[in-house]
Amino acid sequence: MMKENYPIDFVVTWLDGNDPEWQAECKKYYKEEKGIDMSIARMRDWDNLQYWFRSVEKYATWVNKIHLVTWGHLPKWLNKDAKKLNIVKHTDFIPKEYLPTFSTFPNNLNTHRIKGLSEHFVLFDDDMFLGKKVDRTRFFKNGKPVDIAQLTPIPPVLPFGHYLLNSASLMHQRYRFNAAILKNIFKWFNLIYGVSSNLKNLFLLPFANNVGLKNPHVAIPFLKSTYEKLWKEEFEVLDNTSKNRFRSNIDVMHWVLRYEQLLSGNFVPHTIKDTCTDLITDQRAEEIADYIAKQKYAIFCINDCNDIVDFEKTKNIINQAFEKILPEKSSFEL
Repeated sequence: MMKENYPIDFVVTWLDGNDPEWQAECKKYYKEEKGIDMSIARMRDWDNLQYWFRSVEKYATWVNKIHLVTWGHLPKWLNKDAKKLNIVKHTDFIPKEYLPTFSTFPNNLNTHRIKGLSEHFVLFDDDMFLGKKVDRTRFFKNGKPVDIAQLTPIPPVLPFGHYLLNSASLMHQRYRFNAAILKNIFKWFNLIYGVSSNLKNLFLLPFANNVGLKNPHVAIPFLKSTYEKLWKEEFEVLDNTSKNRFRSNIDVMHWVLRYEQLLSGNFVPHTIKDTCTDLITDQRAEEIADYIAKQKYAIFCINDCNDIVDFEKTKNIINQAFEKILPEKSSFEL
C-alpha cells in the first residue's frame, strides 16, 4: 500500500475573454464554420478567479503546487511570486505545431507536458471550485485517482455529442467494456456509489459495448503517466484534435484519459454526492449563491450560460456568496 505523502498538484486553466490582444488573435484565425462554438458564455470573465485561489489555500492546504494555465494574460491582482504558484503560458508547454489554439481540448490533452508537473494532479476549469475542506484522499488513494465508474448512454446533443461519441469510440477500440468491468467488478459495483448508480450499471451491463461513461463535470484527478501512455498508443487521434485551433466534430476530449484510468482499473471508487454541476441563469443565481454560502458541496462547477440577460447582476450575486465564505485574500493575491 502506497504511503499518502506523494505530491499532488492542481492545474487550472483560465481565459480572459475581454483581453483585446487575445480577441484580435482569435478573430485572425476564426472563420464562420458549422460546429464551432464561439459563444459569449465560453469567453467572458466572471471576475472570481481570486476566490478559486482562496478556496484552494483554505480548503486544500496540502496541495503541492498550482499551475495556472493562461494564453498569456494575468489577473491584475495576482501575486506572481507566490510560493506555490507556477504560471504556465500556452507557449510554455503546448507544442508549437498546435499553436495558437482557441480550444480547451489541446490545452487539456497536453497538460502532462507542463514542466515540473507532479505525477498526481487534479485538473480544474476556472469555473470549478472547492466549496469546503477536502482531504487529499478525496482525489487520490494509494496513489490511484479517486473516481466513479458508471455506464451511461451518449446524449444526442450537438455539438457536444460529437466529442462524447468520438471519445467513447476510441475507448471501445481499446477495450471490451463488459470484459473490463468484469475484471474489476467491485470497482464498478460498489456500495459507495449508492443504489441508483449501481442499478444503472447493472441495467446497462448487457449493452456495455455500445454505451459511454458518465462524466462528472468537476475537477478530475489524473496520473501524468496515463497521458504519456495514451499519447504513445493513440498519438494520431490526440494529435488530430490538438491540431484543431477551434473545436471540431472530429475531436476527442481529455475525458479519454479518465476513461483509460477507469477501464484499466487504475482508480479507487468514490461517490459524487459531494459534487454538483450547475448552469448559471438569472433565475437560478440566488439558489446557486445559497448553496455556495452554505458550503453544501465539496467540489462544484458553475457553468456560464448564453441565456443570462443581466450578466452584471447575476455575476454580483454569485461573487457575493463567495465573498461570504472567502473574504480574506490568499497569498496568491497582491
